[in-house]
Amino acid sequence: MSAASSHVLEADGIQLAFGERRILSDVYLRVQTGQVVGLLGRNGCGKSTLLQTVFGGRHLPDASVRVNGRRVVPAYRQPGLLNYLPQVPLLPERLTVAEAARMFGVNAQQALDGFPDLSAQLSRRIGELSGGTTRLVQVLLLLHANTQFSLFDEPFSGVMPVHVETLADLFQQAKARKGILLTDHRYAEVLPLCDVVYLLQNGRLEQLPSDPVPALRDRGYLAS
Repeated sequence: MSAASSHVLEADGIQLAFGERRILSDVYLRVQTGQVVGLLGRNGCGKSTLLQTVFGGRHLPDASVRVNGRRVVPAYRQPGLLNYLPQVPLLPERLTVAEAARMFGVNAQQALDGFPDLSAQLSRRIGELSGGTTRLVQVLLLLHANTQFSLFDEPFSGVMPVHVETLADLFQQAKARKGILLTDHRYAEVLPLCDVVYLLQNGRLEQLPSDPVPALRDRGYLAS
């Protein structure tokens, strides 16, 4: 990727506490186009809150989100900048798969290529699909949408094992044209994808070494 087409998304000054419990404390996060960045941590540690804050769906007073040094708050209002998959359903149930693709400006056949069982369901409504199929469709549409960055909260959740490897390959392909930030508890699928790995623990965000496995084992996130 040339320097002219490279973009850097940064977020810092992010702080959040509930009473005495500090969820996020002076977090700094960096994602560059051409990268898949993994955000790991235990349930309830604040990963979803961090993604929501970067996207702009959650307002935290001191949070700064920048692209190429320019402040973009809330980021979702910047056309073509980023999209975001939350844990909750994203698409209206009444839409067909084909209509949902058009909503994102995506060629449905191209987005679903490699998943023959999905290509046959373009005319079906989102509400008629299984939870795992809906999740897969949402991930594919966001990956193919023309944005500089994509944020994913549990993209592999509920996805059939037979589809996971193909989906992982698509993440690797998509990073050639965008920056990807994802969090998921399926570490076996996530870690091989990542160029950079952050660990959120006790409110602090730590960038792990280029081989994050030893550090994750030491902290009890992976079996020895």
